[in-house]
Amino acid sequence: MSERQPRWTQTWLGGTRSAGIDLGYPGERLGLPKEGPGAVAGFGRRIGAILVDWLICTWAIARGVFQAGPQDASWIGMAVFAAAYVLLVGTLGMTLGMRLFKFRIANLDGSQPGLFAVLVRTLLLCLAVPALIWDRDQRGLHDRAAGTIAVRI
Repeated sequence: MSERQPRWTQTWLGGTRSAGIDLGYPGERLGLPKEGPGAVAGFGRRIGAILVDWLICTWAIARGVFQAGPQDASWIGMAVFAAAYVLLVGTLGMTLGMRLFKFRIANLDGSQPGLFAVLVRTLLLCLAVPALIWDRDQRGLHDRAAGTIAVRI
């Protein structure tokens, strides 16, 4: 008798890896290394960086510079976050939070993303939901739409 097949609920609930299918490491099918510079930046690094950037934009700039109250700090903070993100990622490829967590945003070929890609990525990142839906290469919908990826430096 042949090997026992997994139940369909195992693959549906646990994903393809639970069925014993090897999908490789994140970024392998994109030609990226498994570890070190150029490898896909993990979820922890990305969350840490966005928290740092959000705190800087909301607390330091919106509340400190613009003297925004609690109700206004959220939308002013979001506007400052989007502006800083477009400016910094569009020119340097990274924000302060990304620099602290040692990764940058790049096109799939490793080059600096263009202004249109950064604008699309920023808009979708500010909506939050596209950034929370990931593929097997740990690229959110915002990365896929912009043709970018977060890679370690």
